[in-house]
Amino acid sequence: MIDAAFSHLPVLEPGNVWLVGAGPGDPGLLTLLAAKGLFEADVIVHDALVNEECLALARPETLVEYAGKRGGKPSAKQRDISLRLVELARAGKKVLRLKGGDPFVFGRGGEEALTLVEHNIPFRIVPGITAGIGGLAYAGIPVTHRDINHAVTFLTGHDSSGIVPDRINWEAIGRGSPVIVMYMAMKHIAEISTNLIAAGRLPTEPVAFVCNAATGRQQVLETTLGEATEAVAVSGLEPPAVVVVGEVVRLRASLDWLGALAGRRLQPDPFRRSGKVRA
Repeated sequence: MIDAAFSHLPVLEPGNVWLVGAGPGDPGLLTLLAAKGLFEADVIVHDALVNEECLALARPETLVEYAGKRGGKPSAKQRDISLRLVELARAGKKVLRLKGGDPFVFGRGGEEALTLVEHNIPFRIVPGITAGIGGLAYAGIPVTHRDINHAVTFLTGHDSSGIVPDRINWEAIGRGSPVIVMYMAMKHIAEISTNLIAAGRLPTEPVAFVCNAATGRQQVLETTLGEATEAVAVSGLEPPAVVVVGEVVRLRASLDWLGALAGRRLQPDPFRRSGKVRA
């Protein structure tokens, strides 16, 4: 049925690899092309952040391989994953590499694509909704709002060695970006918050942690930059999480649409009510 409905879309051919973004969690956020690829694939190689409900679109005979990488846990090496894609494509398989969020936003999709180029493997990039936008939307937090910010910065909280990247210019970001969205930052929030406060951010600035975004296990912790480290420790929350710093967090009281569906009463726009509207 999916194959017939999407027949006008590109076809996943034997010997090809599609690098596909699965979005932040909710399978309803898959693109049409992602859903079609899942149905057509002979092999699906997926990472740790893919909601298993997305895999339900695969045919029963499809080979599903786990290639997750989680910090602090035994994981497949990136080079081995990339070469596995090459191996499967050379065997004439229709290969779909499924990655949480978007493959080109802190997803190492570029590394995998370059390996395919190196070995002359045809490929297609199928973008997905990145967690830093879609995951926050499911928490009722917009990354931009005309009354608050005209810029947003996305950054990763750790590099390939598992530590906070030393090439991030915290002073420039702290002073220049009204909203900061961070991936893989929860475990390093003490160092990151210290860096941002040293760069001039107020300790009272609102911060939100969105864990297991856009899934039935989603949890949101609202705190401040100065209290973030202790708040995370007390909460017991664990990654995966998206962290956002900035005044947009205050809009959650008005825009938590998931909470409203569960009976939460939404509040009026806090900025218009308080006269804090920014041009």
